[in-house]
Amino acid sequence: MNQGIEPSLTSLPDSSTDNEKISYLTILNNQLNQKTFQGHIENFAGLCMLPIGLAGPLCIRGDYANGNFRIPMATTEGALVASYNRGLRAGRKSGGFWAKVIEETVQRCPLLKFTTAQEAFSFIQWLDSQRDTIKLVAESSSRYAVLKNIRTILEGNEVIVCLEYQTGDASGQNMVTLCSQKVCDFIRDYAPTSPQAIYIEGNASGDKKVGIRSLGRTRGKRVIAEITIPKQIISTVLKTTPQRLVNFWQSSTMSQIKTGSAGNQAHVANGLAAMFLATGQDVACISEAATGFNRAEVTAKGELYASLTLPNLIIGSVGGGTGLPTQRECLEMMDCYGTGKANKLAEIMTAVALAGELSIGAAIAEGHFTRAHQKLGR
Repeated sequence: MNQGIEPSLTSLPDSSTDNEKISYLTILNNQLNQKTFQGHIENFAGLCMLPIGLAGPLCIRGDYANGNFRIPMATTEGALVASYNRGLRAGRKSGGFWAKVIEETVQRCPLLKFTTAQEAFSFIQWLDSQRDTIKLVAESSSRYAVLKNIRTILEGNEVIVCLEYQTGDASGQNMVTLCSQKVCDFIRDYAPTSPQAIYIEGNASGDKKVGIRSLGRTRGKRVIAEITIPKQIISTVLKTTPQRLVNFWQSSTMSQIKTGSAGNQAHVANGLAAMFLATGQDVACISEAATGFNRAEVTAKGELYASLTLPNLIIGSVGGGTGLPTQRECLEMMDCYGTGKANKLAEIMTAVALAGELSIGAAIAEGHFTRAHQKLGR
C-alpha cells in the first residue's frame, strides 16, 4: 500500500467477518503517514495499537436506534468485553433495551472580570437586552450551532456567562469555542463597561470534569435506557436473582453517597471509554459522560426493572476522530457514521452501558467478579 492512501475494505471479500475487517484495518493503519492524522495530532511519531473486541449483538428499540447491532469496544482490560456481552445477551433474550435522547445541549462559559460588583450587575442587565443580537453573533461562526440559552452567574465582581448550544451531529467542543469567542469579541467591542479581563472558559461548563450541578443539567446528550428482565433470564444468563441484584445496588448506592460520588453507577466509564476509543470520540470527555443514575427494582411480577440515565453523554457521529479510518469503520458497523446519526449512537451507547451495569452487578452480587478476572484478565 502506498504511503498516504487511506485504508479500504474494497479488497476484502463480502463474506469477511467484522473481526477480519478490523484486523485488516489495523495492518493498513500502520502504513499511514502524518497527513492522515493532520488536525488530530502534533509531532506525529507513530500509532498505539489497541485491540478491538465485538460485543453483542445489542437488541434495542429506540427513537433512532432500532434493531440488532454489533458493538466495537477498544480495551486492554480482560473480561470487559465478556461482561458487556453477557449483559447484552440478557437484554436480547428479554426483548431488547429501550432508549431515548431526552435533551441536547453543549456549553461554553466565558468568565468576565469587572472592577466592582456594581459594574458586573450592570453588565448583566445590558447582556439581557442584547440576547437576540448575541444569538446572531454566536451562530454566525457555524452552520450547525444554535444558541439555545444564556445564563449568568454573578459572584462578587465576576460574571460567568453560560452559553448553551445545540451542535447537530458533532460533539461540538470546538464549535462552541469558536462561537463563544465571537460573543466575547462582541462584548469587548460593545459593552458599555469594558471588562478588565475576559476568559473564553471560566471552568463552569463541565468540560472534561465531574460537577454536581451538571447532574441536573445536560452537557452533550441526556439519554435514558431501560429494560425489564424476566426472573428466569436473570437466573440463567446473569446467574443471580432480581432481589439479590437489587439488594447489591441499594447497598452500593449508599456506599457511593457516603463517599461523595456524583451519581450512582458501577463502571459506566468502562463501556463508554471502550466505545469512545473505537469510534473516535474525545476520550477525555469520559470525565463527565460516565456520571449517571442507575436504578433497579423488583416488579410486582418478580421481574427485574433496570434503567440508566446519562445526563452528560457528549459524543458525535461527525467531526473529531470519527473520520479516522478504523474509527469510521467501527461507526459504520453500527450505521452510526455521518449526518443524522449522533442520537442513534447515543442511544446505543447508553443501552450498552446499562448492559454492563447489569452484568457487573450480578457478578458482584453472586461472588463471580473475582473469578471472571482471574480467568479472563490474567
